[in-house]
Amino acid sequence: MSNVDSTRRLWLIGGTTESAVIASAISYNISCLISVTTVSARSLYPQTPNLQVWVETLKPHQLEEFLLLQNITAVLDASHPYAVEISRNAISATQKLQIPYLRYERPAIDDASVINVASFDTLLSRDYLRSHRVLLTIGYRSLPLFQPWQEKATLFARILPSAKSLETALNSGFTADRLICLRPPISVDLERSLWQQWGISLVVSKASGTAGGEDVKRLVAQQLNIPLILVDRPIVNYPQQTSDVSVALEFIKFNC
Repeated sequence: MSNVDSTRRLWLIGGTTESAVIASAISYNISCLISVTTVSARSLYPQTPNLQVWVETLKPHQLEEFLLLQNITAVLDASHPYAVEISRNAISATQKLQIPYLRYERPAIDDASVINVASFDTLLSRDYLRSHRVLLTIGYRSLPLFQPWQEKATLFARILPSAKSLETALNSGFTADRLICLRPPISVDLERSLWQQWGISLVVSKASGTAGGEDVKRLVAQQLNIPLILVDRPIVNYPQQTSDVSVALEFIKFNC
């Protein structure tokens, strides 16, 4: 007989390795709805009766009804650091309905040896990229921003192996010989070999933390003496936030 209280339910905003760790820790004790945006992300989570994985991109106007219909009593936001739209929408909806919300954010890496820029606008409004052989590991959604730079630099991109990613990259001016489709995690050896194979002289990535492979890129950049530019995480005014998994688990236990 399950001891789980079916009247109290957590919404775990997932799709990240951190959310998978949290889901595994609560899988037999808490009723939980996990939202992800891709079918492939479903495999991150354990299959138990208490965990339901929902593959859907929730629109702002849907969230309040969603929270009520799903009997959500607490929200733990463990989405990607750059998935700011779902975070902002979830904050707004939970505040209206007075549902407890906690943001779990993967720890940032503190290292002065890289170049940090505040945004893609900052990066592209200056001459960081000019005449370089640039590897972009920034996700496919940002690739269209770099289309005007295709004639000013030699741009390469690493993207996820999906039709949407490839279509976006090709439409942004990347040729097939300047694209590689790989799903993380990527080892130090593979990362280094790719940079060397393409003769990369500059790398642009996001400040996505260890879970996003940032530590590997920092290490390879140091080994090959190649500049690494990191685009800072977007600023979101979270009502409460932690980078400690134990704090997140206490929040869940108290509210669910």
